[in-house]
Amino acid sequence: MSERPTDEWRRDVREEAEAIRAGTLTQEEAYAAELWPSGFITAVDGALDAYEADVRAFRTPSDEEVLVAVQRVVLALNAIDEEHGNIETGEREQLCEYVDDVLTAAGIDVGALTARRGIDRTELTDSWRDW
Repeated sequence: MSERPTDEWRRDVREEAEAIRAGTLTQEEAYAAELWPSGFITAVDGALDAYEADVRAFRTPSDEEVLVAVQRVVLALNAIDEEHGNIETGEREQLCEYVDDVLTAAGIDVGALTARRGIDRTELTDSWRDW
């Protein structure tokens, strides 16, 4: 499974803070803590934790059950973005890929699922996504 986006964001924030302390990066050059503040990362982690729990609970899920789990995480992320406003193009791509990867790691054929719905695999989250 791919790396959780929040792990990457948290690492980037930490590395920038270390570089500032070491004097190799100025505060003005730093961007990570502004792009991904801790409250935002914590909120996204909560949404992804719940999504992963939903997917782990699958036994032989129907397409509808899978889509309900996807809808749930996307709506949670919509609320987080509404509150924090931090989901931009890069974050969107990482989160959409992660949603797909979690399903794939659980044995869900996402390509077949989306084909049965008449959509492209990259459109899995589009019905609910505001970000």
